[in-house]
Amino acid sequence: MDAALPILFWLLAGLLILVGLAGLILPVLPGIPLVYAGLFLLAWAEDFVYVGWVTLSVLGLMTLLSYGIDFLATAMGARKYGASPRAVAGAAVGTLLGVFFGLGGIILGPFLGAMAGEFSRRATLKTATQAGLGATLGLFFGALLKIALAFTMLGVFVVDRLLL
Repeated sequence: MDAALPILFWLLAGLLILVGLAGLILPVLPGIPLVYAGLFLLAWAEDFVYVGWVTLSVLGLMTLLSYGIDFLATAMGARKYGASPRAVAGAAVGTLLGVFFGLGGIILGPFLGAMAGEFSRRATLKTATQAGLGATLGLFFGALLKIALAFTMLGVFVVDRLLL
């Protein structure tokens, strides 16, 4: 391998990991898959000598798990507060639209989207507010779980890298 290529891989891997970590907060970016791509690139930069396929497979499974976390956390939060499937869908749309309005949009988007979804089925203000709160809390806890998962992935990689 050309001497400059591993350095380029390391720089690109670091960028992917940083953008992935930002994606854990910004729902428009696929956070965990970008973190995984960065870790894979780091292993590749060292010809998979220190971090091999077993660790990369475990990290890949953790990446797949992150998609389930999103779905389950939102659904459980919404269900706990009595939200309808429309409210959950509204929360997802509100999250995506909220990104364009900065931090306030990221926080209020899921809430307002869930409320709109609940209102679309002729719910009362109280029911819609509860649905908005439940879906928003579910999304928030899902984000916290994904942050924990991302740092666990980084820790697994570092431990495997340093143990060899």
